[in-house]
Amino acid sequence: MSVLSCFANSTIASFDSPTDQSLLNLQAIFPRPLVLAALDLIDRGNVLKCIGPAQCHYDVLGSTATHRVYLDLPSPIPAYCTCPSFAYLVLSTDSYLSCKHILAASLAERSSHYVEQPIHSDQLIATTMQEYS
Repeated sequence: MSVLSCFANSTIASFDSPTDQSLLNLQAIFPRPLVLAALDLIDRGNVLKCIGPAQCHYDVLGSTATHRVYLDLPSPIPAYCTCPSFAYLVLSTDSYLSCKHILAASLAERSSHYVEQPIHSDQLIATTMQEYS
């Protein structure tokens, strides 16, 4: 049974981590559509954990683009996503705690439901240069 269907049916006994109760509590913190969208990303295998020589980040394959997510940042903002929703809804309005990509990456990390992708130094340099040029 998929993570999304377990959550949608509230029968999440097969989802090992986070605990059943903490997953249900997500509804109290985040809007249900956001939680369902994040779980759908995980179910489709759209969360890639990119492990490089000096850093780790997540590439979350969204419906229109791939968004880079950084978790556990040593800054006042503990997580960052390159998606427009994060910039407009989370950073600008403070009405949302997270975008679906950050929530998906966080849940995928805690439950080990991600696709691991090693990144070599050359790939990291090329990707960074392309992203910021």
